[in-house]
Amino acid sequence: LKKREIISCVRYKCGLLGTIQDVLRQRPGWVEVKDDGEWDFNWCDVGWLRENFDHSYLEEHVRINHFRNHYELTRKNFMVKNLKRYRKNLEREIGRMEASKCDFFPCTFTLPSEYHLFVEEFKRYPGSTWIMKPVAKSQGKGIFLFRKLKDIIDWKKVMGIITKSNLFVPLGRKFDLRVYVLVTSYIPLKAWLYRDGFARFSSTRFSLSSINDKYMHLTNVAVQKTAPDYDPQKGCKWQMQQLRRYLTAKHGREMVETLFKEMDNIFVRSLQSVQKVIINDKHCFELYGYDILLDQNLKPWLIEVNASPSYTPSSQEDYEMKCRLLEDTLNVVDMEGRLTGKEKRVGGYDLMWNDGPVYREDVNLETFGSSCFTANTHLGCVNDREKQLRRLMKPFPGQKRM
Repeated sequence: LKKREIISCVRYKCGLLGTIQDVLRQRPGWVEVKDDGEWDFNWCDVGWLRENFDHSYLEEHVRINHFRNHYELTRKNFMVKNLKRYRKNLEREIGRMEASKCDFFPCTFTLPSEYHLFVEEFKRYPGSTWIMKPVAKSQGKGIFLFRKLKDIIDWKKVMGIITKSNLFVPLGRKFDLRVYVLVTSYIPLKAWLYRDGFARFSSTRFSLSSINDKYMHLTNVAVQKTAPDYDPQKGCKWQMQQLRRYLTAKHGREMVETLFKEMDNIFVRSLQSVQKVIINDKHCFELYGYDILLDQNLKPWLIEVNASPSYTPSSQEDYEMKCRLLEDTLNVVDMEGRLTGKEKRVGGYDLMWNDGPVYREDVNLETFGSSCFTANTHLGCVNDREKQLRRLMKPFPGQKRM
C-alpha cells in the first residue's frame, strides 16, 4: 500500500453542532472553513449530501461522512427489503443452513405494499402484539403498539413498517443496545467495530398489559428524558462494559460470548446485504449506529441502523465516550496520512472485516489451520485506547505527542 503524503493542515466543513464540532475544533492542525471555502473533509447531514454530492467535484484526498445511497441500509423498509433478498439468495446459492444465519430481524411487513400479507399473518397469530413504525423518522417519533386491526385502519396507506413484537425483556425494563460500526469501503467491504457503546433503558418496568405507555416501550433517550421520573444525573444508559459484566455474572461467560458472536454476525451480514447496491465511492465513509434488542434467551435482534446516530450527550460520561468515538473515527479515516493501512486496531476500533473475516493477533499457533480462529472484535471489553494510540500514531509536523 502506497502511503499518502503526510498533511499538516486539514480544512474541514461541518454542518452539525455539538459534540462533533467540539472534536473537530480540538483536532491539531485542522482548520474550519465556512460557506463556499475549499475543504478536504466534510462532516455533513444527509440533507446536504442529497442536494450537493452529485454536483461536487471531489479531489482524490477528500473525504465525506456518508455514502450516497446510505438509505439502502438506514431506512427501515429498505433495510428489511435488502435483508430478505440477501437471505433468499443465500438459500438459493448455498442452502437453508447458511440462509438461517440471517434470521436476526423480526417478522416485518412494509406498508402499503404488503398490507394484505400482513393481515394474513396477523390472523394466524391472534392476540399478538405488533409495532407500527414510520419508515423515515427517528427518535421514536410516530411509533406505537397495537393488537387490533382497527387500530391501524388510518395507517394502512402510509409508508411504514409493521414488526412482530416477539422480543422479551431479560432485565425487567425494556432496553436496546447502541453499537457503532464504521465502514470505510463497500467494495471491498472494510468495516470496523467500536469497543464502547451502551444500553438504553426505559424508565418504567416492562409489561405487555399496557401497550400505550411510551416510557415503557420506547428506549430512545429523546423520549425517556421527558418521563416524569427521569433523573438526568443517572440518565437511562449503561456503558457496554457494564452490561457485558452484568450479563456474564448472570448468564455465564460462554452464553455471553455466543451473544457477542451473534451480534458480529448481524453487523457483517447486514453490510453484505447492501454491498452490491450501495454506491461505493473512495471519498466516502460512514459511521452507523446499530440498534439491537435482546430476547429472554439472549438472542440479538436487529431493529434498525442509523446513518446519523445522535452525538448529543445525556451525561458527562456519555459526552466523553462520544468524543472518543468521533476522535477515533477521524483516526481511522486518517486525513493526516499517519497509518500504513495494515492496522487491525486504531484506538477503540477493531478491524472486523477486510474483504473477509479478520482474526485476532494472539491466536494460539497450535490451533492455526483448524477452525479455532477468534474474531478480531472486542465489543464491551477493556478499551485502553490512549495507550494504543500513543504506540500507533507517530506525531505529524506541528503536533505534540498525545
